[in-house]
Amino acid sequence: MDSINQQQPEDNFRDLQGAEALQKIKELAKKAGSCFFCTNIVSGKPFQTRPMAAEKIDDQGNFWFLSSNDSHKNEEIASDPHVQMLFQGSSYSDYMTLYGTAKISTDRQKIAELWDATMKTWFTEGKDDPRITVIKFVPSEGYYWDTKHNMAIGLLKRTYGAIVGETYDDSIEGNIMP
Repeated sequence: MDSINQQQPEDNFRDLQGAEALQKIKELAKKAGSCFFCTNIVSGKPFQTRPMAAEKIDDQGNFWFLSSNDSHKNEEIASDPHVQMLFQGSSYSDYMTLYGTAKISTDRQKIAELWDATMKTWFTEGKDDPRITVIKFVPSEGYYWDTKHNMAIGLLKRTYGAIVGETYDDSIEGNIMP
């Protein structure tokens, strides 16, 4: 434990699993609206990243994206399916990172299910555009940092802590295992 958290009078670590983890994943992903989708993850080298928004998060915690078959990310996933996604919903909390694997398919039924009319910006032939692929991301582990209550209470606690010279932080963080 680091020196800041040692001064914290409240317990601010809580690992989440199962249904509770899935609820937190959906909550934080929704608050963020999009993520940084990272591929080509190799220690000691820059990874590839791009902003993406999931079309769906299913009841098992899988993320579903639409992508072009000739995109760099598809090429990188085909070479190495390991992916990391980074989310941030606000400047103080609502942070999450998920690590897992991605799989690419051309399932036309899934494409139709995920299709949104705004996607025509990228897929000009509509939902039948032959370039559309589906990326299914299955998280295997992650980490989150959020507030226990809400931003207003967190601000009050931090302000009080600054006045009295003690650590009062409303954050909560931990491992998240879907």
